[in-house]
Amino acid sequence: MIHAGEAEPALLGPWTMGRDKKNPKPLDAVAFRTLVKTASEVLRRHEQQRHVMLHKNVTIDVGGEDITVTLDIVPDDDDPHANLKAFDVFGTQLAHVRVSLAFKLNKASAERWAENGYAKPNA
Repeated sequence: MIHAGEAEPALLGPWTMGRDKKNPKPLDAVAFRTLVKTASEVLRRHEQQRHVMLHKNVTIDVGGEDITVTLDIVPDDDDPHANLKAFDVFGTQLAHVRVSLAFKLNKASAERWAENGYAKPNA
């Protein structure tokens, strides 16, 4: 099945042939809805997986406050990069720097970034 406006199929599957073995057997309404639902679930799982790959976050303790540090990867063909941001418990942005795709976000790297006054990390 190909989703409207997409170049790639969302779901590939066998199609039962009719009695004449030349033409495919037509789908009834229930089978068609099941097929559409399955294709939609496949697309949703792909979107969730892509989101997880491109957006990471960790929570660290800085001076008794919980700070959430996020890394959002921008997969641009011409200028791929990532945005490193820090937020307090109320969602207020404390810092924002642009980093290379080589930057690895983990608790230790987030704590180092906060200790250095949210200055741009080297790697």
